Formats: sequence, C-alpha cells, structure tokens
Amino acid sequence: MNKEIFLEDAKKLYTYLEEEKHKINELFDFLAKEQKEKLGLIEDFRNFLELPSFDGLELALITRLVNLRADTLMQVLQKNIQDKSIENEAKITELEEKAYIFVRNFWQKKHKETIYYLEKNKLLTPFYRETMKGTYEVGMKFSFWQSAWTKQIINTTNHQLSEDFKHDNKKIMAYIKSKDLMQKDENGNIADRSYQALIKNKDGEYEAKPYVKAFKGEITAIIDELEIFVDRLMELEDEIYGAKWDYILYLQNLIKALGEDTSSKLIKSWADVDRAWMKIKTPFQIGHPLEYYEDHFTKAVAPEWDLRLQNPDEDKNQRQKFLKSAFCTIFHSLEMNDKYEEHKKIFDFASKTLEKVSLFIGRPALFFGSEFNGLFSAQVVPNDENVSKEEGKKIFAFADEILQATRAKPFLKLSLEIFGQDFLSKQRKFVFQETKKWHQIYDITTIGHEYGHILWCAEDSSVVMNKHGNYKNIEEFKATTGGLVSFFISSKEQELKYEVLNDCIARAVGLISWMEVKEVEPYYCEGLIHLTALFETEILSFRDNKLKIILNEEKFEKIKAWYIKTYSNLALLYLDKKDANEFLDIYATKEAKNFMPKDYQTRAFVEYYYARYKKIGQVLDKTDKKENYLKA
Repeated sequence: MNKEIFLEDAKKLYTYLEEEKHKINELFDFLAKEQKEKLGLIEDFRNFLELPSFDGLELALITRLVNLRADTLMQVLQKNIQDKSIENEAKITELEEKAYIFVRNFWQKKHKETIYYLEKNKLLTPFYRETMKGTYEVGMKFSFWQSAWTKQIINTTNHQLSEDFKHDNKKIMAYIKSKDLMQKDENGNIADRSYQALIKNKDGEYEAKPYVKAFKGEITAIIDELEIFVDRLMELEDEIYGAKWDYILYLQNLIKALGEDTSSKLIKSWADVDRAWMKIKTPFQIGHPLEYYEDHFTKAVAPEWDLRLQNPDEDKNQRQKFLKSAFCTIFHSLEMNDKYEEHKKIFDFASKTLEKVSLFIGRPALFFGSEFNGLFSAQVVPNDENVSKEEGKKIFAFADEILQATRAKPFLKLSLEIFGQDFLSKQRKFVFQETKKWHQIYDITTIGHEYGHILWCAEDSSVVMNKHGNYKNIEEFKATTGGLVSFFISSKEQELKYEVLNDCIARAVGLISWMEVKEVEPYYCEGLIHLTALFETEILSFRDNKLKIILNEEKFEKIKAWYIKTYSNLALLYLDKKDANEFLDIYATKEAKNFMPKDYQTRAFVEYYYARYKKIGQVLDKTDKKENYLKA
C-alpha cells in the first residue's frame, strides 16, 4: 500500500468516527422532540442505576453518556436527595461509579465496532490495524484500573483528608509535606506530579505506594496486555511511516514505568516514556497517563489511555507565531529591574519549548479509563518540562469533535433566562452557519490556550508556585489569557473581536456550573477571574436579577487593556515564581468547600446563576429550535 491510499483510508476512518458520533448525538434531538420511543438506551441507563424517573434526569443521563460529563448527573442526584446524610452522600458516590460502568461498557462496545469496521474493510495497513486493536485491548484494562484509582485516591484518601482538615487545602498540603508524602525524583526533589497513591497502613498512617503496589492486580493486567501488543507489532512492518520501532520502544518504556516499584525511580521511568512517545510523529497518536487534574493534593496522574487520529485534511495553523510575537512583546514591556537576566532564562526556556511544539488537529478514535469521565477539547503534553526542554511538546486539538458536540447540545431554559434571545440567536447563528469563523475562534481561544500553558514557565514552576495547592487554579486562566492577549496584540483577525468576546462571556458564565465539581476546579476558578474582568470593565452588569451585556468599541478597548495589564502582572508573578495564591487571592477566596469571587457584583451574579442552575439547569427551552439556524 502506498501513502496516498493509506491517507484515503485514514479519511474513511475519520468520516466513520464523525458519522458514529452524530448518531449518538441524536439522543439530544430525540429528547428535545419528545421522541420517547427512540430513548430506549437512556431508559436502560436509568434502570441500570435503579433510579426512579424525575425532572432533568433524562438530559443528565444523555449528557453523561454522550458528552461524558459526570457533573450534570451528580447535580441532578443531589437535588433529588433531600436528606444530605452521610448515607446519601455515599449513595451518590456509588451511583457515580455505576454510571461510569454503564458509560464504559457502552463506549467500549462502540470502540469494538470501530476495530471491526477497520478489519472488515481492510483499511490502513496490518501494522496500523494492529496498533488500533492493541490500543483497544490495553484500554479495556485501563478502564478497570480507573475504577480502583478513583475509589482509592479520590473517594477514600482525598475525601478523608478534606474532612480531616475541613476542606482547607493549605493545611492539607502542609500535612502531606510534613509527612514526606509528596512524589520525589531520583535527586530527592519534589516532583510536579505523582505516580503513586497515598494509602493508610495498619497503624493508621499514610504511605505513598507506587501504582504497581497500590493497584497490583490492575497494573499487572495492563502490563500483560502491553506485552502482547508489543509481540504483535514485532511481527509487522510500518511501510508508510517507518515508525515500527518508535512505537515498540514507547510501549516497552511504558511497561517498565508501570512496573516500577521504587518511588524514587518513578519520575525518571515516566520521563523515559514521554521521551519515547515524543518520537512518534504519525497521525495515529496513542495517549498514556499524562494529566493530574483530579487529584489536587499530590497530583496523582490519572489512568488516561486513548488513540487520537489526526485529520488527514487539516493544515497547520499560525497560532504558534501569534503567541510567540505576543510573548516577546509582553516580556520586553515588563519592569524587571535587576532580575532581567534571571527572568530572561525562563523566557528563553519557554521560547525554545514553544518552537518545538507539534500540533495535531483531529478527533479521538478510541478512549478509555479516565476519559470516560470527560474528554478534553485540546491538550498540551507532556507536563514534564525537562522532557519538553529536550523534545518539545505535542498539542492535540479536537475542533471537529467540539463543533459537532456544540451543535448537538439542546437549548436550555437557563440560557434563555440569563442571556436573552438576542444574544443566543447571534451565538447560534454563528455556530450553525459560520463554520470557518467558528474554527478561527477555536484556534484563538482553545489552541491559543494550549500554547499559552507553555509561556512563562521554568522546569520547576509548578512545584515552587504550588505551596498552597493553587497552581492549577491560576494556570488555566494564564493559558487562556495567553491566547486572548496574542489576539489583542496582533493586528490580524480583528474582524472577529466581538465573536471572541461573546465566546469568552458565554464560557465564563457556563463555568459557574462547575462550582462544586472538584475535578475541574481550575476551570471554575478561571471563570471567576474572567467574570471579574467583564464586570469591572462594565461589559457585564447585574441588577434586579438581570444580566445586561453591552459590547461596543469603547468596551472592547477597556477589556483589551484589562487583559494586557493583568496578564503582564501575572507574567511577573510566574517569572518570580511566587505562590499562585498571591494572584488567585486578588479575585477569589475559599469559603467552606468552594471558591467565591471577591468582587461584589460578580459574586451576586455567581450566586444567582448557580442557584438557578441547580433549579432549572436541565430544563429544555422549547421556544427556539435548531431548525431556525440551519441553512436551507
């Protein structure tokens, strides 16, 4: 097979994945059109959870299954359990796991059908069919590990720590460090992530155990499947990209890292995984444990496993160039006094990493483990800055998947109540009719966000700045604002300025719904800062329970100046490696379990929106229809 035929096969697979996702997305339309006879799958889901029927449940179940978001379902369950006793909180945790199992089983069946589609039609080459099949077989083992990982790390250890210290992250972090429980590298330095779990011993004290010791059965099963995967690839040749040994070396390093039982060797072993992984440049990208959003304390890396397929028709974009230009402009505008040389080293480090980024725009073909609790819309990895210094980073962006999901979402009464029909009509017309411009906005905001993660960071920034456990809670804002500032500073794309701000408004408001979802707290905190900006510049105002939006040239210039000034201050904080809490504390404060904005008007709106979200967040808006925005 030549490369041209291979790429045609890749297009067929890409189209197949798109069509299959469309079929699943139709569940939203069936609900909106009250076609109950077509919602048998959701009825099966409800019966599997042994739940009675109540308002909002169907939409929550569809959202959990289709968009893989667990927070909506948990909200609905909380709302319908009147007695907030320990027993009922435990019941919700039990239902969360049962929902995961149903979603896992559904999607793994879909993934099996994808493998069958490849085999039946003899698409790609034997090597790449085996790559997908091997990823699938290993993935099923990762999915079982995810359940054990969540039970131990999130629902046992972290829950107990939160209860013991009354949800005070500062005290929790101080305790963990005092007990020497943080992951360390071979030189004894605290690492920015962890490949071990905290587990109580018989004396009631926590011990940090490598994954292979904490989850012996699950990890052993994964290693066994990986070894079979390697053996099968050994028998085949990659006649298209010549990447056979790149894949094999990567999988062998993964086997070694998963089996490593000495804590001090874990960081090096997983860095070797990342180094080997960075050598793979083909359109078929396997994703391994890389992220640590769920665990805010020790940053235990989650059981992530997938295969991402690059869009064969996608051209590279210019976002990297825009980010680099803005990065230089901001850096040279800063007042650094006698710290210039020290700061220049960090600037140079980030600049070199930025230049070595590989961008993959596509969609997830297969996904397992932690990704049944939510797929990212984009991702920049690896997180190991020492590896990135040598090898660079990969950015993955799922623009087609996100646009498809955005168009599939139902219209909600809450959106109408908060934004009003005029704002929504403009947004919906843009989403359904301006595909090219929508992709430009995604490029500015989402791909810009991923590039933005790279800026201002040294090898140890995430460790040094995380003294009180809030590094991630400012990092997501820093990333998004990097993309926004690159747009503000550039003279290009300005015809999209109102669309960019409308997107920012809609996203910031929507993030309020994640107030009590600890796994995505960094995004919620990011939303609070964006909202503060929008209220301070009077683009938003809130009076008599009504949100007013005013967007014109004057307001645009005010918000532009706010972001550039705030981002410059944040850049200095990163260059000085100060505690992240110093920046977050300007905009938000922790009250009981949740952060709340300090600005009084922002707070009033956040409290109002969240109360309305809990009350009517799953109620459909039947006053408008998608057909009103579809071109004839």
